[in-house]
Amino acid sequence: MTVEVRLDPAAEAQADTVDLWWRANRRIAPDLFSEELARAMALLSQVPRAGRLYRRRGIPGLRRLLLPATRYHAYYVHRPEEGDVVLLAVWSAVRGQGPPLAPPS
Repeated sequence: MTVEVRLDPAAEAQADTVDLWWRANRRIAPDLFSEELARAMALLSQVPRAGRLYRRRGIPGLRRLLLPATRYHAYYVHRPEEGDVVLLAVWSAVRGQGPPLAPPS
């Protein structure tokens, strides 16, 4: 069984910003971020609980999946009743703190 994976508007803006930066600054592998994010989304469509639980008040079931090659995390929730996965943030794993997060819209 597969589920739809979509990006919340905040996550989409973050992913676009990271992708633009990656293409401008990683000339040897300009497509690496977009390809890794696409692979992560494909995995989540098949295995929605692939990431680790990430506890944040007000967002039940929040999970985080590492994109190891680019060192970003995809923060998401699986909503079985809606049959989807919503990515809430795409955030550098090397930052000292997690992203601002809100429940899916």
